[in-house]
This record gives sequence, structure tokens and C-alpha cells, in this order.
Amino acid sequence: MPDREQNSQNDFMIEKIKTRPVNRRKLIRRMTLTVVMAVIFGTVACVTFLVLEPVISSRLYPEEELPSVEFPELPEDQEEMSPEEMLAENIPSESPSPVSPSESPLPEQLPEETPSALTEERVREILDSTRPDIDNFSQMQDTVLKYIYEDKTDEDGNITKTALCRYMVTIRGVTSNVDWFDDIQESSNQVPGLIVADTGFELLILVNYSPLKNAESLVLDLDNGTYRVNAELKGVDQDTDLAIAAVIKNRLPAQYLEEDGLAVASLGSSVGSRMVGMPVIALGSPLGVSGSIGSGMITAAGTQLTGPDRSYRLLLTNIVGSRNAEGVLFNLNGQVVGIIAENNLGDGMENLITAYGITELRRIIEKLSNSEPFAYMGITGTDVPEYIHNEQGVPYGAYVTRVEMDSPAMLAGIQVGDVITSMNGSGITTFDSYCSQLIRLIEPGQAVQLTVMRQSQEEYREMKFTIEPGTL
Repeated sequence: MPDREQNSQNDFMIEKIKTRPVNRRKLIRRMTLTVVMAVIFGTVACVTFLVLEPVISSRLYPEEELPSVEFPELPEDQEEMSPEEMLAENIPSESPSPVSPSESPLPEQLPEETPSALTEERVREILDSTRPDIDNFSQMQDTVLKYIYEDKTDEDGNITKTALCRYMVTIRGVTSNVDWFDDIQESSNQVPGLIVADTGFELLILVNYSPLKNAESLVLDLDNGTYRVNAELKGVDQDTDLAIAAVIKNRLPAQYLEEDGLAVASLGSSVGSRMVGMPVIALGSPLGVSGSIGSGMITAAGTQLTGPDRSYRLLLTNIVGSRNAEGVLFNLNGQVVGIIAENNLGDGMENLITAYGITELRRIIEKLSNSEPFAYMGITGTDVPEYIHNEQGVPYGAYVTRVEMDSPAMLAGIQVGDVITSMNGSGITTFDSYCSQLIRLIEPGQAVQLTVMRQSQEEYREMKFTIEPGTL
């Protein structure tokens, strides 16, 4: 009996409880359902975020639309003061000595006309009476330096003429490299910049693009690198190698936003009969060194450079500079008249500073400032001279000298020898007017109606073409 009880206890002690077998199908089904629901939830959340985020951001942080930049066109007849006018302006007028009534001349004794400006003889007399010496030369150089670095003020302390240096800044393109020891080294290229606009939110600076095109970031250097402010490109024109860099104003130190801080340059005119002989000052790096200066005069202004849909006036000066010169030409009114360009005039003149005329660049700078694309037609042309018009009967307009291969103009049927006389109903009398209308008024993809005069046998016949410009 005791043995049976002991066996029963032993049997109870060795009894095993078996686990319930796993249903793999059900487990896989649950896991699959969980993954599918997670994917669906994540997708719905992402779509909801993408849809609602712009709406919520626009209400919480409304963005103000930046005003577009516009440079008013100057009248073509605006010219610089002549040397006689400048001389007369700076000579104090002599007050006439009092005359008694008895000595006053009779009406018939008065001169018939009083000249308002100095006569040539009077100018020559004044110049002959002035003998230059070392003091005169020193005063002249001092005057130029004051014109560049010092503001001119009136009796009340108001600035009447801004120092030219306040229009100029330095933009640096920074690139990071890793050396053999895994240390990060920074290399940079710097270019002079011209402040061309202030939108209220940012300053727009005109620079040469080539030295900056491989840079990882752009900075505005102030006080020889004491302050560094981030900048970014707004637009690039490959044809002129010009670009616009923008700097947000609230990132600038306060002293540079005051009345005597950075200033926006005034764009002058590069056309007119008095361009040749005009005194100019070159700022930026005309000698290939940042901060260098040069002075002289414009010696030629008749060279016209043309390319596809572009026309520029080239200003030649007697300022000796570097082949790598960059910068700006200012006249004696403190206005920009030219942007220093690469010299392609050939042997014997390669060290003379040349510049693109600012009048032809105005429309390009305006497009770059507003980040707008350039319309492209692919037409190179020239003006029709008066003697060709009279002798051969070629109508006035933009004479086509070349049409780019596979360009919108070629595909539309424009040929070499055609004369463009109208664009969208507006008359065209020169190739420059064609370029101006195309850049200012036409957007890429916008249908353009060109009226063309084409020679047929011995006469010119009118033809009309519809062209859809591409993007340059």
C-alpha cells in the first residue's frame, strides 16, 4: 500500500504540461496586417503633412513678395558737361561795380547779346594764366582721392555727393578642401562687387561670375574680412559673365546700414557725343589687385560688339591695367558708365582698360536682379548705315548677319540678309533696339510676331513670322 502511494506521488511529480502549438499562418497574417496598417498610416500622415504644411506655414509666417527691380531708361540725349561748362561752373562770378545813374549806359549802348558761357578765348586766357607745378599735381591727386573716399557735404552737414568707395564691396567665393591629414582647408577667390539695388529686404550686388562659379558658398567681406555675411546668387548671364549676388540686409552690421554706410550706385549713360574725352575713375581691381584704382579718360566709344540676341558698346580708356582687370568705371558725377570687361582688342592694346557701356547692360542687370530668364531667338545682326540705305535701298532695321543652328529663329524660317523691322507691332530701327525689346519685353515661350523685309530679285518684300523663343 505504501509503495502504491509512493508511485502515485512519483507519477504526479513527473507530469509534463505541454504548450499550445503555434499557428504560424495566423501569426504571419497578424504581422502582415500590422505592417500594412503601419504603411497606410505613414502614407496618410505624409500626404496630410505635405498638403497642410504650406497652408499652415503661409498663415503663421506670411511671406512678403519682394518688389521687382527696375532701372529707368535715361534719355539718349543726356550728355556730360563740357569742359567750358565745368570751368564756368567753378569760377566765381564777379559782381559788377556799382554804377551811378549818370554813368549808366543808354539802351542803345548795351551789348546786343550777353554770352551765357565762357568763350573759347576766355577759356584759353584762363588756362594760360595757370601754370602747373608740383603743388597743382598734388592737389589734383588729393582731389581724386577725396572724391573716391570722402563724402561731400553742404553747410548743414547733408551729403551732397557720396564717396565712390561706398558703392563698392568684396564678394568672396569659398571652397573647402581636405588635405593629406584630413584637415579641412578653405580656399577662396574674391571679386569686386557694385551695389546696384536695395529692395528693402536685401542688397543686390553686381559681380563677375567666372571666379565664383566653382565656389561652394559666397560671403560678403566687410572691413577686410572683419565681418563676413552670407550671400547667394540670384541670376547669371553667361554671355557677359555677370551675376547678381544678394545679401539679406538684417544680417549686416548696423553701421553699414546708416546714412554713411553702404550705398546704392547710380547708373548713368554710356551714349552721347561727349563720351570720348570723358574723365573716368576705375574702381574694384583694375590692376588685378583688390582695392586698386585708376584714373584717365575714355578714348573711344564707337566699337559695337554683337552676338546672338545681344549688342554692347565697348568703351576704351587710356588707363593702364591688368588683363585680369575687374571693376567699374565712374564719371565725375559719381555715376556708373561702364563695367570693366575682358580686353579682346589685340596686340598693343591688351593692357588698356575696356568696359561694356552701362546703357546696354541696364536691361541685363534688371533681368538678373529679378531672377528672370532671358528669351533666346538666335539672331546676330547689325545696323543698316545711312549710305547703304540710300545707295542700295536696304530698309532700316536689324540686318541679320547670322542665324544660330537649330535656333528658334532658324526653325521659323529667318535667313541671313533679312531685315527685322517690327516685333509685336513695335518698330525696330537698329539691332540694338531689337535686342532691347527682346530682353525687356519678351519671355521664353511667348509667341513673338516678327515683321521682316526680305530681298526678292531687286526689291524688298514684307514677310511675317511667328517665333516661340527658347531660354538662354
